[in-house]
Amino acid sequence: MGKFLLRLTTIVLFLLVPVLGTWTFFKAPDWGWWFPQNVSSFGGDIDHLFYVLSVPILITFLGTEFVLVWCILRFSSDKPGKADFVHGNHRLELIWTAIPSVVLVALVFGQMGAWTHIKIDMPRDGEFSPEHPIAEVYASQFDWRFRYPDESGNFRGIDAFESAFDFYVPVDTKVVFQLRSRDVLHSFFVPEFRLKQDAVPGMTIPVWFEATKAGTYDLICAELCGWGHYKMAGRVHVLPRADYDDWVAQQRVALYSNGSDD
Repeated sequence: MGKFLLRLTTIVLFLLVPVLGTWTFFKAPDWGWWFPQNVSSFGGDIDHLFYVLSVPILITFLGTEFVLVWCILRFSSDKPGKADFVHGNHRLELIWTAIPSVVLVALVFGQMGAWTHIKIDMPRDGEFSPEHPIAEVYASQFDWRFRYPDESGNFRGIDAFESAFDFYVPVDTKVVFQLRSRDVLHSFFVPEFRLKQDAVPGMTIPVWFEATKAGTYDLICAELCGWGHYKMAGRVHVLPRADYDDWVAQQRVALYSNGSDD
């Protein structure tokens, strides 16, 4: 009786994992545990890829858990004698190698459109481009620095100015910036934009996004970069165009104010 109850308890616990895991997956949006609001023009593509990837993951998860339950039922009974050892099954090995390979190939081709749009087809015919970015973004232990060019687009001109931790951009505009690291590996991550790009030491990486809603959004370093990683948080301020132009003008005035209010 004791062994039966142990087997029954084990089976129930193993069944609860896929049942509760799947249930919470589908209920998470209702509980506010899901993605933050998407305010990026390509955010829908990223969310779609997440759901596409979730299908094989969910199938594999459920299949694995139910196989575990079946193994408990099949092989945990009392049986006199030595255990039977299986040294390999070439057909089974081919099957569990071929199926993941086909799934991975399908996922590779399925995400190529989104990857090309986000990573390769950079905006080049608008106000900002990789050759004429809105800002140079520098990540370092443990802060963010945003350098804006002078009126002629020169980032080394005397009228260029910097903003620490706060990145100001216009709404409904394809914004391109150059991302750099001054020391170690960092990662530029804005959840609402579905934007995450590593800042690699020694590399200048063009990044773009188009925010579709004005507001202030958290900028997070998503790569462990040292003891102060937890405090490397900034903000992206998405402003109406007129407000953004006013902010830039104010920064240029403040650059020559020498700290005075006159």
